[in-house]
Amino acid sequence: MNTNMILSASGWRKVFAISGQEQDHTTLIGETNIAISIYSASVFADYVKEQTGKSKPVILLGMDARPTGPAIAEAAIKTFIKKDVELKFIGITAAPEIMAFSREADGFMYISASHNPIGHNGIKFGLSSGGVLNGTENAKLVQKFNALCNQDEAEKKAFDIIHYVSEDKIAQIYKNVSIIKQNALDSYKNFLKWTITACTQKAEQDKIFSLLKKSISEKKIGIVCDMNGSARADSVDNSFYKEYGINFYAINNKAGNIVHEIIPESENLIYVAQEMERLQKEGHKDAILGYMPDCDGDRGNIVYWDEKENKAVILKAQEVFSLSVLAELSYSAWLNKDNPDFKSAVCVNCPTSMRIEELAERLNAKVFRAEVGEANVVNLAQETREKGYDVRIFGEGSNGGTITYPSAVRDPINTIFAIIKLLSIQDLYKNWCAASGITYPQNFSLTDVLNTIPSYTTTGVSEPRAILHIQTKDHAVLKSKFQKVFENQWKEKKDFLENYGIDSYIAITTNGTKETREITDYSISGKGGLKILFMDKSGKADSFIWMRGSGTEPVFRIMCDVKGVNQKKEKDLLAWLTEMLEASDKQ
Repeated sequence: MNTNMILSASGWRKVFAISGQEQDHTTLIGETNIAISIYSASVFADYVKEQTGKSKPVILLGMDARPTGPAIAEAAIKTFIKKDVELKFIGITAAPEIMAFSREADGFMYISASHNPIGHNGIKFGLSSGGVLNGTENAKLVQKFNALCNQDEAEKKAFDIIHYVSEDKIAQIYKNVSIIKQNALDSYKNFLKWTITACTQKAEQDKIFSLLKKSISEKKIGIVCDMNGSARADSVDNSFYKEYGINFYAINNKAGNIVHEIIPESENLIYVAQEMERLQKEGHKDAILGYMPDCDGDRGNIVYWDEKENKAVILKAQEVFSLSVLAELSYSAWLNKDNPDFKSAVCVNCPTSMRIEELAERLNAKVFRAEVGEANVVNLAQETREKGYDVRIFGEGSNGGTITYPSAVRDPINTIFAIIKLLSIQDLYKNWCAASGITYPQNFSLTDVLNTIPSYTTTGVSEPRAILHIQTKDHAVLKSKFQKVFENQWKEKKDFLENYGIDSYIAITTNGTKETREITDYSISGKGGLKILFMDKSGKADSFIWMRGSGTEPVFRIMCDVKGVNQKKEKDLLAWLTEMLEASDKQ
């Protein structure tokens, strides 16, 4: 049985629409995809039983708002019933919601394709840690899943698994959805309070939120959100913000009503910006922050009101992440100001802009880098924490994804509250100004804060020029060929490089949670990330070019990061990288 499925730790994904068209809004998935859903649930049920030692573990099942979700869920429900697990079906649920609730279960299976187009769908798996399985554990599921799909009459045998499932048991699962959903929402709200405050005790949480609520009332902070029919439309956003005196202005707020492209990048944030400008014109001067989540609701890049320019401004992904890092590193330092053993760190993926190093250095924090993939960054943060560091914030700056400990998944509510804390707790920005050698203004805005963040010019992850279609399947071979092309061109491009202040370079790979610097054999990166870090004559990092094949899409991603505002340099370096890769691919 041919699955045509990408099976990465970040999610198992493919086009589930029966037509095979990625923009198809159909609810139908066809028998092969039903079989895939059955086998996915089957191997996961066996895995959870093995990991927990329980004969009847508690497994959560949820889905984002895609039209193919219910068909996949129905197949999974029938499978879990036959596997005799205690199934709790949440229905439509945001990724951070089900993952917060999973801490009260033995495992979760989440049906989603994140930011991919509407005809896609997929599956994420996790235990009770609140995050997805790492690469090693995911590989165990993949091996068993592939074995089932590759057997003779695989499709027929899949349907045999769900033969004669009790209709009464199926009906009861669906009947319980409203109760399970409310439990999930309550659990998520409680978890958000812990995550936002970094305090486990309710009394301590209340102190922080009381401080924030007073400032919110004075500053009049309101939030604009384009739900775009995502799973967040059925989550806690509206009630949670209102609990702290924040007005919430939502558009496209019906789950499943996906009205435009799903990926929350600049081209799709225009709807938030337009709504913010409309609200401001109508007198809603509190509408100063906005976001748009992807379909599973774990990403949410930011729009803000620039009071100096009197317009809504869309922040780039790297800017969103940088702002969040500034806020959370400052908050963590403030909380731990009396702790002599406090050591701060931030963990990011390989293509995150180098502005993070500048931010971290000012705030006495270290930066650690992992390969692209949320699971890689989450695992690196755990490893770093075990070394005695406080890793308050981590994530993939290249897509704006902010993960705030103890969460193990991105969450736009945490991103919004990071900004609110920065605007509300006076010492945070005051300490940042002192560290940056800037005079602290008593009355400051988010625009003022953004102007203090180090300037870099960085390729956007969703830009057409950031995506290549490479024919070479073995990326280790491709990178070996690239090394020869690059080393030859390094000599030939001497004048070009000197003109841009580039004097030397080192090659860096990231595989899983491991970063290896100054490599001499580029092929060792395999399917991981490969970065060429350029230095100026003083030996300081100047810029980098980066490459990696996607683990969730059939594309090869590239990008460039340049210190300062220099669009021509970024454009020329990325074009050079493109030329070298295309030449390598043809060899």
